[in-house]
Amino acid sequence: MTTQSATDPSPSPPTKTVRILIKGRVQGVFYRNWTIENATQLGLKGWVRNRRNGSVEALFSGDPDKVQEMEQRCRRGPPDALVTGFDVSPCNEDPGTGFERRPTV
Repeated sequence: MTTQSATDPSPSPPTKTVRILIKGRVQGVFYRNWTIENATQLGLKGWVRNRRNGSVEALFSGDPDKVQEMEQRCRRGPPDALVTGFDVSPCNEDPGTGFERRPTV
């Protein structure tokens, strides 16, 4: 019988957190709802919001491969979107417990 002691915790899986700024025709094309669906499907935490300058900003956190997959999906976006600019930066902000839509900033 094996017991796991408090001094030997199981390793937590690696987590990657990024902030993404998406520019182009990304408002009024269901980009945020599409992002929520895709991020939830991939099991990511974080948020998405519109910015007053017409861009969309998002924070994704989770399994590094899933975060990378979400980055690729966001480069295309939903069918009516036209992504013309894409900026990804590492982030250490707390992503929260789920994936949510935040108010416009």
